[in-house]
Amino acid sequence: MTLDPADMTIPRPDREFTEFLRQGRFMIQRSRSSGRHVFYPRVAEPGTGARDLEWVEASGLGTVYATTTIYPRAPEAPYNVVLVDLDEGPRMMSRVVSAAPDAPIGLRVRARIDQSGDTPLVLFEPLAGEQGDLG
Repeated sequence: MTLDPADMTIPRPDREFTEFLRQGRFMIQRSRSSGRHVFYPRVAEPGTGARDLEWVEASGLGTVYATTTIYPRAPEAPYNVVLVDLDEGPRMMSRVVSAAPDAPIGLRVRARIDQSGDTPLVLFEPLAGEQGDLG
C-alpha cells in the first residue's frame, strides 16, 4: 500500500505560529493534560509525548535570561540576541529593541510583533522603568 501525500494532513505548527503572527497574535501551545506551555511550536509535548497541544494567547511578558551583543562590521549597528523566559514558562530566542544594543539579564520585557519583513517576528521591548540586573 502506498500513501499519497496529498491525502495526508500533516500538522505544521510552525506555519500556524507564523500565521497567528501575521494576524497580530502572539500564540503559544499548551498541553491540555499537563497544563504546561510549549515553545517552539511542535506536534507533541516534550517529555511526555502528549499530542494534545492547543493554541493559547501568550501574555507577552517575560524576563531576559541570557544576552549577547553582536557587533557587525560597519556601517551596521550593534544589536542584541537574547533568551527570554516567558511568564508562561517556555524560553525563546529573540531580540530586545531599544535605544541601546545591550539588554541586561533580569530585564522585564513585553513582546511585540514586527511585521516589517517577509516573515513576522516576535521582538521584545523593556517594560517602563525596568533596568534589569546591571551588576
